[in-house]
Amino acid sequence: MKFGIIKERKSPPDRRVVFSPSELLTVKDQFPNIEFKVESSDIRVFADAEYINSGFEVSENMDDCDVLLGVKEVPVEALIPNKKYFFFSHTIKKQAYNRNLLQACIDKNIELYDHETVVNENNTRLIGFGRYAGIVGAYNGIRAFGLKFEIFNLPKAETLANQDALISQLKKPFLPPIKILLSGKGKVAFGAKEMLDGMKIKEVSVADYLSKTYTYPVYTMIDVQDYNSDMSGVAFNKSNFYSHPEHFTSNFERFATVSDIFMAGHFYGNGAPEILTRKMLSASNCKIKVVADISCDIDGPIACTLRASTIANPSYGYLPSENKEVDMFHPSAIVVMAVDNLPCELPKDASEGFGEMFLKYVIPSFFNGDASGVLARAKITENGKLTARFSYLQAYLDEK
Repeated sequence: MKFGIIKERKSPPDRRVVFSPSELLTVKDQFPNIEFKVESSDIRVFADAEYINSGFEVSENMDDCDVLLGVKEVPVEALIPNKKYFFFSHTIKKQAYNRNLLQACIDKNIELYDHETVVNENNTRLIGFGRYAGIVGAYNGIRAFGLKFEIFNLPKAETLANQDALISQLKKPFLPPIKILLSGKGKVAFGAKEMLDGMKIKEVSVADYLSKTYTYPVYTMIDVQDYNSDMSGVAFNKSNFYSHPEHFTSNFERFATVSDIFMAGHFYGNGAPEILTRKMLSASNCKIKVVADISCDIDGPIACTLRASTIANPSYGYLPSENKEVDMFHPSAIVVMAVDNLPCELPKDASEGFGEMFLKYVIPSFFNGDASGVLARAKITENGKLTARFSYLQAYLDEK
């Protein structure tokens, strides 16, 4: 079976790749019969020459490959008919802007697999870039705090080589005794936690975070039970929350009154209560100065996330009293960092980490008859139609 590593064509350019040259050698070592071909690219974080020097063919023609591996969406005109494709299609949530892409995969008889749909039997995601979003998002959040209050000026993450370089930069400035709130318990949040721990910021319990004053910076991690309450007054029950989120309301304001930086690394499900509301942000006792919205759900749970920001301009200001965007240096502005492609700022680390996961969870399924069902669960289209698992997308495709 021949796999092709395709070039990224989406704008703005994405330098990530599914497999680094060294990881391809590891794959070949474990699966000697596998073949790889690499599409030439002048933007990829690993140069063509690095693949050639590792013994892999680099070409502009990928027609002879069986499976094509990319990161971002492939433009419709670049799709090769009758192939298997892996990439983030951004279609499974019925994203209107990619409806034509999904239809093109059907029209061109493509077997589409989405990295986001690679899950285990319990529907838990197996691969992704979440950890790296957390790593860069935490760095950007601290950087934004320094810029806002003109106490330090860290270089942009995209100019640094790897996570270690980011942590080295974060260790340089002296932070005042601020409180940093980190939401979530998944890969994104734990990526951010790596950075806070790397800075030697002390982690404290939720109770101590809310009640105690410190002479040094601290942080705490919170999950859904910490910032939601059952409107009926009964004790929080997580299974009830996930089954009936409409019965719950946010009690996040107790964190808003003591936190200086809020790093949002949670997963937000449809129908769940808004977390940080306009009312909380505009309250006279709201202490939040920087919101690093790593999850970046626009018009979602964080009211100050008015739009996604960019790697070029990662932060903007939010004026709570008027619910509008202003310059981040406005004296009453809360700084919002809401870059929606954070792992792109750390392309080498992100690519290497992703390749390890793809080798562990996906590649074996091509050679063991898909014993664990990973490919079957991930497949969105086949034989010119949606698979049964994704048949709910038919109405989305039929929309005008």
